[in-house]
Amino acid sequence: MRKVKEKVIVGEKTMYYIRPAEKNDVEELNRVAYESEAYWGYDLEYMKRFEEIYRITEDYIIANPTFVFLETNRIIGFYSLLVHDNKPELELFYIKPQYIGKGYGKEMWNHLIDYCKRMDIKFFYLVTSPQAKGFYEKMGAVVIDEVDSLLREGRKIPRLKFEVF
Repeated sequence: MRKVKEKVIVGEKTMYYIRPAEKNDVEELNRVAYESEAYWGYDLEYMKRFEEIYRITEDYIIANPTFVFLETNRIIGFYSLLVHDNKPELELFYIKPQYIGKGYGKEMWNHLIDYCKRMDIKFFYLVTSPQAKGFYEKMGAVVIDEVDSLLREGRKIPRLKFEVF
């Protein structure tokens, strides 16, 4: 796999950048994922299950392309791809709640698409909460079906596909 360089984004007063995740980022990535998921108002039982199923480990970020979005050296978001059997999936895409709706998610998405182009990934799938579906549709992903949630029995959640051009 080719080494990915950092992408620097200069805001009005702050510098943002995206870099590959490192082993020492794991604790903060788990915190960002938890806060971002909890933003949607899920109950404690749901969030405990979320922590169990979506726990990020050092081994995970070593094995899967994972990138962090930083503002002034603080992680404010991240994403991760799984590529198996030529079926790439956007497994994780989280941003701290206070940054939702401010364009940072779009910057991470643009980085993801650039990465896919460099790695010759033509498409990817993703499963998301109904609340976040609109963001992915705005980015160009299309709902292709629904799947059973791993977090709540009897709950169906959207599965989308994005074609990389």
